Amino acid sequence: MKKLFPLLLLFLAQTAYSQQYTVLDSAQRKPISYATISFGNGNGTFADADGNFRFSKKWYADIDSLYISAMGHKEVVLSTKSIPKEIFLAEDVAMLKEVYIMAEKKRKYKTKKRASQVHNDYFRSWLPTVESEIAVFFPKNTEKSTKIASVYLPIKVESSNRNATKNQSFSTIFKMQFYGNDNGYPGKRLSYEDIIFRVSEKDKSNFELNVSEYKIFIPKEGIFVSIQVLGYADKDGKLQQTKKYSEIETRKGIVKVSTTFRPLLPFTDKIDGYKTFTRRIFFKNRSWQRFDKEYSDNNNLIKNNNTNYGMGLKLHLYEDE
Repeated sequence: MKKLFPLLLLFLAQTAYSQQYTVLDSAQRKPISYATISFGNGNGTFADADGNFRFSKKWYADIDSLYISAMGHKEVVLSTKSIPKEIFLAEDVAMLKEVYIMAEKKRKYKTKKRASQVHNDYFRSWLPTVESEIAVFFPKNTEKSTKIASVYLPIKVESSNRNATKNQSFSTIFKMQFYGNDNGYPGKRLSYEDIIFRVSEKDKSNFELNVSEYKIFIPKEGIFVSIQVLGYADKDGKLQQTKKYSEIETRKGIVKVSTTFRPLLPFTDKIDGYKTFTRRIFFKNRSWQRFDKEYSDNNNLIKNNNTNYGMGLKLHLYEDE
């Protein structure tokens, strides 16, 4: 109880210093879930499922503009000196997702798995932050119509403290998206809706996310499956609106360090080739980079050839009619 009291005071202080804003669709006047709020410097945050987010100049004193964006809507730029309580985004016809109506008949199918690569080594794991999105490529290895039934996500939930008697509790919200193959890189985002899911310390190290209801079919050129951490969930399962960065004083001045979130994501050297890509989502160009030596000369994962996130799939291969 004594440990919880300071955390409660910290949360109350953050709430008092910040104000809540809501992102809405201008036509339907409905909240836009998980809209992106970029700060223009490579940092940012997200709205929650109800389109709400918190911002304060006491949190981010050096930020003078907010760039509010969401799929299928035009970006809005606001001065932090005068942020309206309700922020309306207009639909962008050029960005609206195509809608594929796929009547899934009761056809026979065979189940096939592409195994995930799971391990429990802290030093071979990626530390997720809100600014990074990770995408893994999966080719289509058959002419048969192939639906993704489940995605296997290797996770490390244990504490890095070897002397810990039990796992620290956490509940983290992730977003999953899908992209086409553009000459070996993640290309156009496919028309499937975002999949929001939670991971906690109670989940298994080979986390299975059932996505069968979303009817995700692999194109002939293959597909990129991406995951992106949005932040920790509160006791009600909603995205916590807390500060996502810490300021650390160095010889070169104050440096912003991104908060890392659990679970960690195990990377592996057991997958041939470079199938994993990452990008900083709060930058304007949001360009993808292959996770190899060109990405970084100093990254310890790359130095030790752990260049792929060990994601796996369960597939439904439909028989010919």
